[in-house]
Amino acid sequence: MSGEHPPGLDPVRLREHLDRERPGLVSGPLSARLIEGGRSNLTYAVTDGTGRWVVRRPPLGHVLATAHDMHREHRVMTALADTAVPVPRTLLLCEDTEVLGAPFYVMDFVDGTPYRTAGQLGALGPERTRATVLSLVDTLVDLHAVDPRAAGLGDFGRPEGFLDRQVRRWGKQLAASRSRELAGVDALQEGLSARLPASPAPTVVHGDFRLDNVLVGGDGAITAVLDWEMSTLGDPLTDLGLLSMYSVPLELPGSPISTSAAAPGHPSPAELIERYAARSGRDVSAVSWYTAFAWFKLAVILEGIHYRYTLGQTVGAGFDRMGDLVPVFVEHGLTTLKEG
Repeated sequence: MSGEHPPGLDPVRLREHLDRERPGLVSGPLSARLIEGGRSNLTYAVTDGTGRWVVRRPPLGHVLATAHDMHREHRVMTALADTAVPVPRTLLLCEDTEVLGAPFYVMDFVDGTPYRTAGQLGALGPERTRATVLSLVDTLVDLHAVDPRAAGLGDFGRPEGFLDRQVRRWGKQLAASRSRELAGVDALQEGLSARLPASPAPTVVHGDFRLDNVLVGGDGAITAVLDWEMSTLGDPLTDLGLLSMYSVPLELPGSPISTSAAAPGHPSPAELIERYAARSGRDVSAVSWYTAFAWFKLAVILEGIHYRYTLGQTVGAGFDRMGDLVPVFVEHGLTTLKEG
């Protein structure tokens, strides 16, 4: 019924579009619900009572096109459909903003659980927790084994100078939200810039690869890798560094990052790095740099949230604590960089 749908998705207009573009796909009226948990693009579960699908669209209101590119997400998942990387089957991309008010795409609904906290993951027990996280590493190896050109992604990014651009990009992000003194953050950025490692051959990079961006089946297997909005062609070890950072057990109430690493049985960062190296054959001797960069990137993200909070532009619980977390991430980044 009109008015009972979630903001940003009108099931009637969606069905009209699907009937035109994919006749026969939908057999009855659609209902939709917003899937909670995402912090950027909006994700909806849609059903006609028999079939189930997922719709992704940018957040409500004005956003930078480069930050929420539906075409990019749709393209990479479509390209990976016939590889060892588990991704939902894509069904339709719509760039006509007249349909839902923004570009969107439709994909199959995949059963599975996103584990976001240590409590959720810990319910599996230590053995299943360990197996699940190790399978996450194996999935990352599978992603980085994909030949970009063979998958039709040879022009998906600009690998040359990738790491230098990444450090400069996040440095600019920091400058844009800088409202206070942050001890050590300049030293961390300068240290990263001065010690850029030589990148291995470029691969498809997820850009935000972590446990709560995948779905896990009842058998512990990864059923789908989601949230491809930051994907590109670049240095695969940036994904490994981020996964390593997220595998450090930190108790950070109010943090937007996953805290599932504290679950009993969760492998240590060293174990994950060793498994990745053994299965991929890549040299991971510079992984400390990549992990330090991940700490820097998350520190910048948190500082941006804190800055918006000080301007009264954020609503909800926990935002008042974000600023206190930033020095923790900076310190971890400095310590990790020194280990390299």
